[in-house]
Amino acid sequence: MKFRVTGESTESEARTGVLTTDRGEIKTPVFMPVGTLGTVKGITPDELLQTGVQIVLGNTYHLYLRPGTEIIALFGGLHGFMNWSLPILTDSGGFQVFSLAGMSKITEEGYAFSSHIDGSRHLLTPENTVDIQACLNSDIMMCLDQCIAYPSDHKTTEDALALTSRWARRCMERKNALDADHNALFAIVQGGMYADLRKRSAEALMDLDFPGYAVGGLSVGEPKELMYEMGECALALLPPAKPRYVMGVGTPADIVEMVGFGADMFDCVMPTRNARNGQLFTPSGTINISNARFRTDTRPVDETCGCHACLNYSRAYLHHLYRCRELLAYRLNTLHNLWHYTRLMAGLRAAIENDAFSSFKKEFYEKRQAAEPGFPF
Repeated sequence: MKFRVTGESTESEARTGVLTTDRGEIKTPVFMPVGTLGTVKGITPDELLQTGVQIVLGNTYHLYLRPGTEIIALFGGLHGFMNWSLPILTDSGGFQVFSLAGMSKITEEGYAFSSHIDGSRHLLTPENTVDIQACLNSDIMMCLDQCIAYPSDHKTTEDALALTSRWARRCMERKNALDADHNALFAIVQGGMYADLRKRSAEALMDLDFPGYAVGGLSVGEPKELMYEMGECALALLPPAKPRYVMGVGTPADIVEMVGFGADMFDCVMPTRNARNGQLFTPSGTINISNARFRTDTRPVDETCGCHACLNYSRAYLHHLYRCRELLAYRLNTLHNLWHYTRLMAGLRAAIENDAFSSFKKEFYEKRQAAEPGFPF
């Protein structure tokens, strides 16, 4: 994997770049739809390509449990299994195990947990996390890290980042022992909501010289202002020659802010999950398609959008489908939201290349604030 910066804003830390993998180039900033089980729910890989998606995210924890690595290995990895030819990033599974709460226990060795499917016992370690991801043959793999809840005190956060750093070294050692040169391994900066711990985490991981770095532990329930503060703090600590990935973020506004701080990569379930809940994104904010006011609305969701849903169907039709719980509602809503996100990223890239990021951000906020007073807080 190679990364090069292709454009920089003179008004902020925003930048464009190209991330080169064996399966193609990724233009950054980029948004990665979440395909937890080897699929972005409700739509096909061909439809993903049509929306402009460049890379998808898979989930180590879920794919390890079902269908299992032995099945995916029959297809040479996750690309062959799900028929997706472009790059894939897989997370380590640490967040999923953390979210099991009472079903898991953390030690120096790793996470011991009970499967949410059948209750069977498993152990997720830094070493077998890398092994699983190597079997999935993802283009970008993530180190196992210790996730913590918000709020957490300084000592708890300090202990978690120290364990994360030790695990990162073990992940790198395991990766180096494998014949997996085409799989890049990214480390995850932790440190919670403490600037001094973010600095300590970043420094420890940079000493290991990973090909890319992620910022974890954001968008976990903290106030928006604090999330932005910690995101800016963590991103400023990371080496400019390496890609910077902000995990689990987020809304369009969150992405615009983090791009301004120098972020290159994002993932979040929001565009797909919210689509299934009837929430659709537009430049003027979100709309809930189940609202009665859309029952006779003959307009598309977004008159400026080129997605299949907006080119062919009205708000009234989407309202009808959603109220009737027709499966097509979830498909069309998802296509629209992903198109909106990929168009947002393309707009950000163009603005940065033209050194007009501040103007882009100003216009973005003006449109939203006109429809949602008090936005974004």
